[in-house]
Amino acid sequence: MSLPPLTSSVQVLGAPGERHEEILTPAALEFLGRLDSAFADRREELLRERSRRSGHLAGGTPLDFPIATRALREDPHWQVAPPAPGLTDRRVEITGPPERRMTVNALNSGARVWMADFEDATAPTWGNVIGGQLNLLDAIERRIDFTTPGGKAYRLGTDLATIMVRPRGWHLTEEHLEIDGRPVSASLVDFGLYFFHCAQRQIDSGHGPYFYLPKLENRYEARLWNDIFLLAQELLGIPRGTVRATVLVETVTAAFEMEEILHELREHSAGLNAGRWDYLFSLIKTFGHRTDFQLPDRAEVTMTAPFMRAYTELLVRTCHRRGAHAIGGMAAHVPGHDAEADTAVFARVRLDKEREAEDGFDGSWVAHPGLVPLCREVFDGVLGDRPDQRDRTREDVEVTAADLLSVRRSGARPSQEGVRSNVAVALRYFDAWLRGRGAVALYGLMEDAATAEIARVQLWQWLRHGHVDRATVLAHLDAECAALTAEDPRALAAEAREVLVEGALAPRLPGFFTPGAYTRHLVRHAAVRVGA
Repeated sequence: MSLPPLTSSVQVLGAPGERHEEILTPAALEFLGRLDSAFADRREELLRERSRRSGHLAGGTPLDFPIATRALREDPHWQVAPPAPGLTDRRVEITGPPERRMTVNALNSGARVWMADFEDATAPTWGNVIGGQLNLLDAIERRIDFTTPGGKAYRLGTDLATIMVRPRGWHLTEEHLEIDGRPVSASLVDFGLYFFHCAQRQIDSGHGPYFYLPKLENRYEARLWNDIFLLAQELLGIPRGTVRATVLVETVTAAFEMEEILHELREHSAGLNAGRWDYLFSLIKTFGHRTDFQLPDRAEVTMTAPFMRAYTELLVRTCHRRGAHAIGGMAAHVPGHDAEADTAVFARVRLDKEREAEDGFDGSWVAHPGLVPLCREVFDGVLGDRPDQRDRTREDVEVTAADLLSVRRSGARPSQEGVRSNVAVALRYFDAWLRGRGAVALYGLMEDAATAEIARVQLWQWLRHGHVDRATVLAHLDAECAALTAEDPRALAAEAREVLVEGALAPRLPGFFTPGAYTRHLVRHAAVRVGA
């Protein structure tokens, strides 16, 4: 691959912070500039294609497995790369933002893998973005130990989880870094800064630069990532194929191209992951205008719903047929101080993880260290000393396009409690996100941006189809704003309300809440607050 010319330099617009210069070095910025020069146009074209395809699906174009790649799906011979060092056994993975305390706790948790999440679990303030990179660098260099002002010590142990980084999605930009007056892709920023500073360090420690790729919608977006990996490895002199990436199948269109996505990434592939809330969010975003795609309360849509079973079983079959790991979904419960309530929580989580292990998944996600032992116990019971279940190719699974889209069988109309709950959770999450926290414990669950997305699009869908009226939603919103302010006088209730109204009550559903809220509130409003 020929190296792209560097026509423009990256301009740093973000305010300088403590140790930022260690991440934003001239060489690192030049590396970002080269990635941008090579791939910015392709990213923009793929985003335009997303919009075109969305319009076609909204207009009635059927969604099906691509005809053009039928031969690839029917070819039994190709396989992805074998598991990389540190990724051979993934029976328990923990996720969370790369903030300092979480970094230590996650690495010490007993999980085999930690997904350091710059996307859904991180509010993308400038401080969080660069601070997260510093925390990862410090963790790899083993200089992250610290003691809180209250005297609590955080120290890295010896048996640490393997780090995988989830950069932000293709639809997001980083407005604190510009080239020729336009912001740089947030995906390239999160990937590029980590890769530049930590790839060789990870290789030297016996692992490698490993990633989770969010929100992909088709094989062409996977191909773009693969080409980025190839160029990044070439620029830094790292052997081709060292990168590994697991793709989160969290859009309904990607569910129809799982084999194609694995094929595009095959020399860099580390498998696929089955997300829940983002997948439901994508389903509503894609088909929410149709009466046959109406979903009940989000708590009632379980992984045992027929269309969710089709999606997860197809994912396991696809991965294992190609020698890839299949990783299950999130257990978002947060253990508390009520032993009786925790017993019920653990029972629900156990049932969910047992279903995944019995279906053939090779591992699963948890959001809290307290759930690591339970998840490990379940998968230990199925795996024993084996690292995975890739030998279970699930040839018994046959999934059609109709199976993936059989939403009409999923349940009842939404309840008033479901409406109120979505308002309460979304409002509180938006408040926390605007104040710089992307992972928030709410009502016993660790919530992130995916939760807010499913909550707001459900409200939009129910309003569109007349299951609830606008006045009722606004009444719930006013009541929750008052309650939030009473709970915390520092809450940004008015701004959070604005984000929710724009995201759920507009005539046309915004694709994501994050781009607009980021620009208006985390960038512009933050600058005003600083100036004041």
